[in-house]
Amino acid sequence: MPKSVMSFLLAVGSVFFLMGILFSRNLVVIGIVMMGIAIFMALKPDSILRKDQVEDSWCTLIENAQGKAEGVFHSAEAFIKENNVDPLCITNESISPGFVSSMFGKAREFLVVVYSGSFRLKPYQIFVNARDFGNHLDVSWYLTYRPSIWQALASLIPFVKTASEALRELDLFDQQDLRAYATVVHHAVLKSVDKLMLDLKQDPSKIERKSRGFLGIS
Repeated sequence: MPKSVMSFLLAVGSVFFLMGILFSRNLVVIGIVMMGIAIFMALKPDSILRKDQVEDSWCTLIENAQGKAEGVFHSAEAFIKENNVDPLCITNESISPGFVSSMFGKAREFLVVVYSGSFRLKPYQIFVNARDFGNHLDVSWYLTYRPSIWQALASLIPFVKTASEALRELDLFDQQDLRAYATVVHHAVLKSVDKLMLDLKQDPSKIERKSRGFLGIS
């Protein structure tokens, strides 16, 4: 849902709520529902990954590697941990592409990596996925920007929006850390893919190794 729509729901919901206090209980209920929808979508629950959150990505298809997803997950996590970057937190989560999809059980397993060493970088989370696609294995990762609760809410309020966006601006050191953090994860995924392809007697040098996004890491 676009921010303009969420801001509209929040504003109109607030008006309905205030009018309802004076005139009608039904308006109060409508106002609460509208504000609730806006706030819920602004918070972007942890189990939902929206395409508008993606800042950078990478993917490849390994032929005839069906059923090897678990091995890619395990080796990628092990390779990440080998770098001894303490602020990196790794979890396994079931993720949906949207709220409606999550209600119908549409979800995929992801390895989620978060850099907890900086409050500016914490919203930049990387989602690593490996899944069967016919006889093949589709491997990918997505660098996303997922703001905190307060940042998401602030972005809906016009007077506070500018300050919220300013917090997202990264200084030179933040940019260095973000690129290094994303590169660590990218190389770990590449190593896990290389390992699997060599086990399958395939040539890993033929895969695309550069990400597609504002970082463009390789």
